[in-house]
Amino acid sequence: MFKLHGIYAPIATPFAGGKIAYDKLEKNLDFWLKSDLEGIVVMGSNGEFVLLSSEEKVELMRFVCTRAKGKKPVIAGTGAESTMETIHLNEKAAEAGAEAVLVVTPNYYKGSMTDPVLARFYTDVANVSPLPLILYNMPRNTGINISAKLAVELAKHQNIIGIKDSSGNIVQIADMIRNAPKGFSVFAGSASFLYVSLVLGATGGTLALANVFPNECARLQKLFEAGKMEEARNLQMVLMDSNNAVTERWGIAGLKAAMEMIGLYGGPPRSPLVPLGETDREALRKILTQTGFFPKPTV
Repeated sequence: MFKLHGIYAPIATPFAGGKIAYDKLEKNLDFWLKSDLEGIVVMGSNGEFVLLSSEEKVELMRFVCTRAKGKKPVIAGTGAESTMETIHLNEKAAEAGAEAVLVVTPNYYKGSMTDPVLARFYTDVANVSPLPLILYNMPRNTGINISAKLAVELAKHQNIIGIKDSSGNIVQIADMIRNAPKGFSVFAGSASFLYVSLVLGATGGTLALANVFPNECARLQKLFEAGKMEEARNLQMVLMDSNNAVTERWGIAGLKAAMEMIGLYGGPPRSPLVPLGETDREALRKILTQTGFFPKPTV
């Protein structure tokens, strides 16, 4: 069974002229695949997966998995509104060569997404998934929270191997780690609480900031696992402003602008999202520069 450990980057999807720019993605992948990342996530929230067609999702998974094969594991985001579509995408992820699938909560009918309904959704999907399944808790975007109680219940399923929790609720993360069966991995969903999650027993993280500072994010976990707690804590403090900038403050537009500043291709988000304006770009540049990790050589 695939083991969830280390730092993953939920990679951005590049667009040009409204279409996925595969030539740009190939160059970006070269940077990430040569980094200290454990692996990559395709079609996570930072990959603008909700703005992709079903056909684009399948093509994108194939492209990324083909180029990452033999280099780093790929986790594919396959969560959809219906159980049927999620199962379909899981099958396509397996065909593409992904190691696991990351499944976000259905959320349009959020008033109906009770714990029993979500338990049935994840169980039905996991029962037939050809790949191990990772729960994805993203309440800021979905308006739905996977409670610690529900996560622990689902963790008993042999094909559900972990959770990416982006809630930032440290008490909830602690409860999951404390009560879940041995072997169930809890991943921090943001670099802003990576260190404290590791202290509690998390096994890694899927971090937007790892698109921009992959080696630095990976280094934090390596320092922690080497027992260099003060160095790890200090690095956590350095990363926090940059992480906030490319997540809560400016989101996808900020992440793509930051990528351009280190020599990757960011490009515009897909409509209706809009690129970062010049004033905000300069503010972002100052934040990245303050880390001491920027500017970096272009790829």
